[in-house]
Amino acid sequence: MSKTIYEELEAGIERLLGRVSAHGGLPEVKALLQQAKEQVRASAKARPSVAVVGASGDRSKYGNKAVRAFMKAGYDVYPVNPNVREVEGLTAYPNLSAVPVDRLDRVSFYVPPEVGLRVLEQVGDKPIGELWLNPGADSAEVVERAEMLGLNVVRACSILAVGENPDRV
Repeated sequence: MSKTIYEELEAGIERLLGRVSAHGGLPEVKALLQQAKEQVRASAKARPSVAVVGASGDRSKYGNKAVRAFMKAGYDVYPVNPNVREVEGLTAYPNLSAVPVDRLDRVSFYVPPEVGLRVLEQVGDKPIGELWLNPGADSAEVVERAEMLGLNVVRACSILAVGENPDRV
């Protein structure tokens, strides 16, 4: 499994600490690196995660607006779309299974119901806290299937839920 950005940052700081020690310790630099390491750990624990299914590179689409809104709200955002490589500077993943975390706090659907039904079959690959079905993604069939899978379904606009107006994002 891929390392999270926080694990990569922490490993990089550890390498720097090793180099500093090899050059006689440099106490001031060592103290700053230790402080940075603690901040990375604190940040990793404090940030909720979200996968935006249907993320788009088109800034006028709600799948892109959601990525930006979640980033602004302090989430670790994982765009999911098999047709793009990057959204708003973030790596896009072809499916939920490819998202490099063991658990997602939230998955937010910005896809048509027929796509949502296919994606729901991937949800069992990793635990999620909430499944947000945004307007247009929340057909009765998708809701029924998600509830059958035991998911905590929320039928609402996830952009509004993080305090942003979709028309202004």
